[in-house]
Amino acid sequence: MNLSIVIPLFNEQESLPELHDWIVKVVEQNNYTYEIIFVDDGSKDNSWKVINELSSRNKNVKAIGFQRNYGKSPALHLGFEKAQGDVVITMDADLQDSPEEIPELYNMILRDGFDLVSGWKQKRYDNAFTKNLPSKLYNYVNRKISGIQLHDMNCGLKAYKNKVVKSIEVYGEMHRFIPVMAKAAGFSNIGEKVVQHRPRKYGESKFGWNRFINGFLDLLTITFLSKFGKKPMHFFGVVGTLLFLLGFGFAFYLGASKLYNTFTHHPARLLTQRPSFYISLASMIIGSMMFLAGFIGELILRNSPVRNNYLVDKKIN
Repeated sequence: MNLSIVIPLFNEQESLPELHDWIVKVVEQNNYTYEIIFVDDGSKDNSWKVINELSSRNKNVKAIGFQRNYGKSPALHLGFEKAQGDVVITMDADLQDSPEEIPELYNMILRDGFDLVSGWKQKRYDNAFTKNLPSKLYNYVNRKISGIQLHDMNCGLKAYKNKVVKSIEVYGEMHRFIPVMAKAAGFSNIGEKVVQHRPRKYGESKFGWNRFINGFLDLLTITFLSKFGKKPMHFFGVVGTLLFLLGFGFAFYLGASKLYNTFTHHPARLLTQRPSFYISLASMIIGSMMFLAGFIGELILRNSPVRNNYLVDKKIN
């Protein structure tokens, strides 16, 4: 199969028939063998009924529905599990992503050899104050922290090699950082394509301001896990050792100066009256705790079933 199109959705009953017909028109014009996987994330409207009607008249439509709203990441994860196409394309169900982009995204994966291609909505039709400016700031921070030079990491329109989506686990709200997860799994050939962004035709946006705060925290999480998830002592042990040595150095200096002043009969303040004493004590305690955290992390990892969860891409018998 050439193509799997994964579409997570929540309360998008009006747009689904038009989106389906548009996708079918594009893929049939290009003679792709395809499947469309709709993942209904617990919609409260008639989205599930509409999907079932589409499935009854098009055998290439597959429908999956959650009992309640779990979020976009679980919906994508389930869609990725079911996808069978050589190229997997994700897009939103609100008609703001254009299916006309599908052929070029498909070619960039198979012809140009990219592991992942992310859309870039260079010209947006969202509210400039509530979405555009925060999004630009958000993506700037993403580029600096992750090192992946994408202008719109959170764009829902993306294309992947099949083995990429089978090698990552999208959970929580980590769908914003699939390129970071793909890079951590060894898929570093990540491209970008300017795509058309269309005004929302039906309904209203499901995302608010809180996604920027939560997204930043999620980025820190995925960045930390990708670097130290399998070697926690390399972070906690190093930081803990440095803090302990710094505190111990201060404590040694304070103790030596106290003894010197005592034997030379110079006036000296009590150690407990010196703020540096408490700073050194706190540094040693925190350093010891961080070192122990790294050690415990290593013990947990040693008994984890995913401690050797590596992707084998090349093999010679």
